[in-house]
Amino acid sequence: MFRSRNFVYYIIKLKKKQSPKKNNGTFCGFSLERHNVLCYNADRKGGKYSMDYANAAKFLKSYNKIESQLKMLYSMKPTQNFTDLVKRCTDLNITVRRYENELVDYGKLRNAIVHRTGGGDLFIANPSDDVVENIQYIEKQLCNPPSVTEAFKVKKTSIVYADKPLLTAVQTFGESEKKTVVVYDHGKMKGVLNSYYVFRLIAERAAAGEDVTAYLRETKCGDVLSDELFKKYYLVDKTATVFDVFSAFEHHKDIYAVIVTENGKIGEKVLLLLTPSDFPVINRYLETFNAKAF
Repeated sequence: MFRSRNFVYYIIKLKKKQSPKKNNGTFCGFSLERHNVLCYNADRKGGKYSMDYANAAKFLKSYNKIESQLKMLYSMKPTQNFTDLVKRCTDLNITVRRYENELVDYGKLRNAIVHRTGGGDLFIANPSDDVVENIQYIEKQLCNPPSVTEAFKVKKTSIVYADKPLLTAVQTFGESEKKTVVVYDHGKMKGVLNSYYVFRLIAERAAAGEDVTAYLRETKCGDVLSDELFKKYYLVDKTATVFDVFSAFEHHKDIYAVIVTENGKIGEKVLLLLTPSDFPVINRYLETFNAKAF
C-alpha cells in the first residue's frame, strides 16, 4: 500500500549555461532512492516565470494538519521539531508508528519545497502527485479515521439465549463455524460463550463419568457464563475507529475478540464482534478509503 522513499529532492536545470531569466527551462526533482523524476516547466509570462505549485500547496496543507493534530492530541510543545514529534508519538498512535519513516521523510521534504520569508511561505519546489496522495491519506487516517462501523456495514453475530439449553450453543458453534456466541437475556447481552470453554465443560463432565447429553440438555446457557471468560473480550463503543481495533489486539494480546456496542458496555446490543480474522476486511476497506476524494 505504501512504499518508503528517500524524499531528498534536488532542483536542477536540464540545460546547462541557460538562465531561466532569459530562456524557458525545464526543472526536475529526483527521489534518490527510486529516481522518480518530477518535472515541471518554468514558462515565461509577461516577463516573469510562473509555475503551478498546486501540489506544494496541497502537501503543505496536509502536513500542517498532521503536525497540529499530533501536537493537540499529545500535548506537545508548539515549537516541537516535526521529526522529534513523530518519534515521540510512535508509542502513542498506531498510525504514526505504521508510517513513521514516511512522516520523517515528509518533514524533510517540507523543508525542501518551502522557504519561509517575512511575507509567509514561498514554494521553491513541487512534489509529485503520488507524494500528495500519500500524505493526504495519512492525514485522513490521523485527523478523521474511519470508524469500525463504517468498515463493517453488515456482519452477522452468532447468538443464543440465556434460557436455552447449552446444547443450543454447541449446535450454533457447528452451524456458524464461529468460536464465540453472544448470550442474550431479554434482548440484552448478558455474556459470551466460547467453543473452547464449552468443550472444556463437556470434557470435565465426561471425565467425571456424567451423562454429557443430559448435561447439555438440562443446563441453561445463562447458567455457565463466566466472568473470567468475558475478560477475554474487549468492549468498545460504536465511535471506535478501525485503528482502535488494531490497538486493542496489540495492547491486549490475550483477548479473543473486540465487541462493539452502542456505548461500549455490557447489557447493550452487540453491533459487531471482531477477531483477527477480520483484519483482511479492514485492510481492504482502508485501500478503498484511500481512493475516496479528500
